[in-house]
Amino acid sequence: MSKELSKEAKTAVMKDIILGLHKGLSFEEAKERFEREIGDVSSTEIAEMEQSLLAEGLSVDEIKQFCNVHALLFQSALEKVPLEETSPAHPVSLFKAENAEITKLVASLREWGDKATSSARAEDLAAAREALREGLARLRGVNTHYERKEQLLFPYLERYGFMGPSKVMWGKDNEIRDLLKKALSELEGVTEVTAAPTYVSGVLTPLLDEVDGMVFKEENILFPTSLEKLQPGDWVDILKQSPEIGYVFIQVPEEADVLVRRLQVELEVPVFEEGAVKLPSGALRLEELLGLFNTLPFDLTFVGADDTVRYFTEGRERIFARPRAVIGRKVQNCHPPQSLDIVQGILDSFRAGEKDSYEFWIRLQGKLVHIRYFAVRDAKGEYLGTLEVTQDITRIQTLEGEKRLVDEGDRP
Repeated sequence: MSKELSKEAKTAVMKDIILGLHKGLSFEEAKERFEREIGDVSSTEIAEMEQSLLAEGLSVDEIKQFCNVHALLFQSALEKVPLEETSPAHPVSLFKAENAEITKLVASLREWGDKATSSARAEDLAAAREALREGLARLRGVNTHYERKEQLLFPYLERYGFMGPSKVMWGKDNEIRDLLKKALSELEGVTEVTAAPTYVSGVLTPLLDEVDGMVFKEENILFPTSLEKLQPGDWVDILKQSPEIGYVFIQVPEEADVLVRRLQVELEVPVFEEGAVKLPSGALRLEELLGLFNTLPFDLTFVGADDTVRYFTEGRERIFARPRAVIGRKVQNCHPPQSLDIVQGILDSFRAGEKDSYEFWIRLQGKLVHIRYFAVRDAKGEYLGTLEVTQDITRIQTLEGEKRLVDEGDRP
C-alpha cells in the first residue's frame, strides 16, 4: 500500500499512528499498522511529520517523552535507507566517527556493569567500580559531540524551517547529561556487592540505553535529513566553525584539518549596506552597535597602531574620565610622565609581537578596578592597535555559590 500513498498521505498516516501512541495505542498495534499501511519511510518524512505535530500544537515534552518509541517504530524501515556517501572531512562523517567510538565505550561500560553485578568478592567489585568510574568520566566527552550538534547543526536546520531537533533532541541530550551526572555520583555509594545490581539496572543501564538510542536517532533520522536539507555552503560553514567547539574520541582527518586551515585564512571583510554593519559573525545597525558598546559592563578604549586614541565607550557609569577631546591625541600624552615608560613598554611589546596582554588592579575610591590591555591584531597577525578594558570588579569578588539563569526573584 505504501507505493500508492503520496508523500502527504504517508505523512498523514504516520501522524495518526504517532498520535495514537500518545493516546494509548500499544506499540505492537502501531507497528503492525505502520508496516501494513506505510512500509518504507525516509528520514526526511519522519522529520517533517514531527515538525508538523509541533506546528499543530503537540507539546515538545510530549514528543520528547515518546521519541524513543517513535525511533523503534521506524527502525526497520529506516535501516533499509542507506546514508549518502560523504568525504572524511564532511561534518556528518566526523559525527559518525565519534558515534562509532561512543558505541564502543557504551559496550565496554555494559561489560563492566555485568562484571559488577556478578562480583562475589569485594576486590572484584572495587576493580569494576574503578573501570566504571574511568569509563563514565570518559563518556562525559559526549557533551562535546552534543554541543557541536546543538550549536552548529541545529541552527542550520532551523533556517530551513526544521525546529523539531532543537526543541526535542536537545531535551533528550540534556536528559543524558543528567543521567550521566547521576551515574557518576551514585557510583560512589556502590561499596557493597549487594548494591551493584540495583545501581546497574536502575542507573547505569538507563543511561547507556539512552546514549545508544541517541546514536540511532542521529544516524537514521537527524543526519540523513540534514544531508538532504542543507546546502554545500552550509556544511562548509559548519566545518569551519567546528574547531571552536572541538571534537571528541577521534583524530580529525588531515583532509579536514587542511580544509579548515584554508577556510580560516580567507579574509571576511565587513561591509556597510542597507543601514547595517555586516560582520562575519552577524550584522548590526549603527544605533544597535552604539547601544551595545555603551551597555557593556566595562569601559573600552581603543588606541590605533599609530598610538592615537581612536575610540572609547560612553557607558552610564564611567571609571575614568574620558572627554571626547582625547580622540586623535597620542596615548602617551594621556598619561602622567611617571608612567610614560610603562605605557610605551606595553605598546612596544605589542607592536613587536612579544606580548598579547597585560593586567593590573588598583583600589580607587572604595572600588577594586581591574585594568587589562590587549594587543589587537588582524587575521594575519598584523598589529592594529591596543584595547584597554577597565572594569569595577568589587561586587564580582563577593559572589559565592551559584545563581541560575533566572531565579524566582527575577521572573517578570
